Amino acid sequence: MTLLAGFLDVLLRGLGSVGLSAAVGGVAFALVVLRPFGAPTPLGQAALRRSLRTVSLGAAVLALTQAALLFVIHPWALADASGWPLGDFLATDFGRAGLIRVALALALMAAALWLVERRHSRVRWGATLSLAALLMLDAAWLAHAVSRLEGRAPLMAVTVLHQLGAAVWAGGIIHLAGFALLWRRARAVDDSEAASLGPRMLARFSAVALAAMALVLGPGLYLTWSYVGSWDGLIGTGYGIMVLTKVALLLAAVALGALNFWLLRRPEEALGIATRVPAFIEAEVGIGVTLLLAAASLTSLPPAIDVVADRATPAEVAARFVPKPPRLTSPPVGALLAAAAPIADTLATRQPEEYAWSEYNHHTAGFFVFLMGILAVLDKTRRVRWARHWPLLFLGLAAFLFFRNDPRAWPLGPAGFWESMILPDVLQHRLVVLLIIGLAVFEWLVRIGRLTRPGWQYVFPILCAVGGAILLTHSHAMFNLKYEFLAEVSHAPMGILAVFLGWGRWLELRLPEEDGRIPGWIWAISLLLIGLILLFYREI
Repeated sequence: MTLLAGFLDVLLRGLGSVGLSAAVGGVAFALVVLRPFGAPTPLGQAALRRSLRTVSLGAAVLALTQAALLFVIHPWALADASGWPLGDFLATDFGRAGLIRVALALALMAAALWLVERRHSRVRWGATLSLAALLMLDAAWLAHAVSRLEGRAPLMAVTVLHQLGAAVWAGGIIHLAGFALLWRRARAVDDSEAASLGPRMLARFSAVALAAMALVLGPGLYLTWSYVGSWDGLIGTGYGIMVLTKVALLLAAVALGALNFWLLRRPEEALGIATRVPAFIEAEVGIGVTLLLAAASLTSLPPAIDVVADRATPAEVAARFVPKPPRLTSPPVGALLAAAAPIADTLATRQPEEYAWSEYNHHTAGFFVFLMGILAVLDKTRRVRWARHWPLLFLGLAAFLFFRNDPRAWPLGPAGFWESMILPDVLQHRLVVLLIIGLAVFEWLVRIGRLTRPGWQYVFPILCAVGGAILLTHSHAMFNLKYEFLAEVSHAPMGILAVFLGWGRWLELRLPEEDGRIPGWIWAISLLLIGLILLFYREI
């Protein structure tokens, strides 16, 4: 049960980070970008109302997720035969900080709604800004820093600065996406105000984003050194790999922001601003949310500097990516069940039959994905028309994974359906199968012209992006941290590639045809690379 609690802990922390960013980042966006005390315009007022409602919604999400963590997930993880230690948990510094966060989030939610009615009230803005600042200060008592024995106060202060930068940046792009939607609608009816106000707002946000990114990077480097401490810790631990994952996603988001920055400073690109910038903002929002989820997963991992005996060497990590012949045979299910411990025994030592079974699964899945990648690349050349049917291979992959993913669980193993579903590994695998079926059905029907409404074509990229985010929060239930890390080290690059696949396809669809070619090749090659990583997957 605690494993499922751990999975839900990461998920709720990630959603809470999104809510915190939408709330705190929204307050900064409204004050600095929308400037409520300036001369009011219809578009500006509509954008301000929308941002304040989004602030309220983000604060509500933060309050709900934090309450779920405090009253359900954390006591559940600590429960024993005597019951849930709810009272004892809430009496800790961590529990009290969590209760304060819930109260502050609810107060910020109410203050934002209160502010909607009088958007020019400096008193109400002062109260709202104060609540947002207190929320950020409270975050210091909910981070890794509070548990350190040395340098606790500086780490807590730097953590707040780092999270503030992330909230202003990630929350700002969420609100910017809302403004871009209003802006496009106004332009569609030939609103001259929108034509002039939109670029000014985007330029203001560029300055805010640069300042926020400085807060992300400066304190982030300090925290990385404090919690990782060495190159070996960065490469040889799960914590270090997740830090590198954050860096990769951040670089992708920064690249999209740089494209917008470049367009805004080219007066001759007025049409490009209207047709390209909103698409780049949408993709940046998606990558930003994924980045927040990845950051939340760090809270479930011990800092790399504390992992010494179970740290993998760079050579051991590199060996996981060295091409080797894939496994073409699998142990019989009967032999595996005889060797493996019961499904509920998550701390049991894995047997050779289990390693062989898992490797065969990954390699066979790799054949499916690699073949799809080849066909997708051929389809991009527009010379092999039948290659457009490549999404149908997803159905074969889904059927294979449904039966093979969890041999001790339903339908192959002795564990029943509901008994299987309470284990996070099994639950995540079943969700992945559903995602794969959705990928097959929607993308194939779009490509053959059966689903013609514009909204259907976005199902595939959204599901890919969601699948990548799930993969970045996926974990195996193995006792040895080193072997757990080595088994999962390939998940991070696959998750990143899945995110690039999803948002690359999104940009291909959203941008003008001539601009969508590069994102189109990015997603097709990402699919191909995921297949290659699966083909070379190793657990031993």
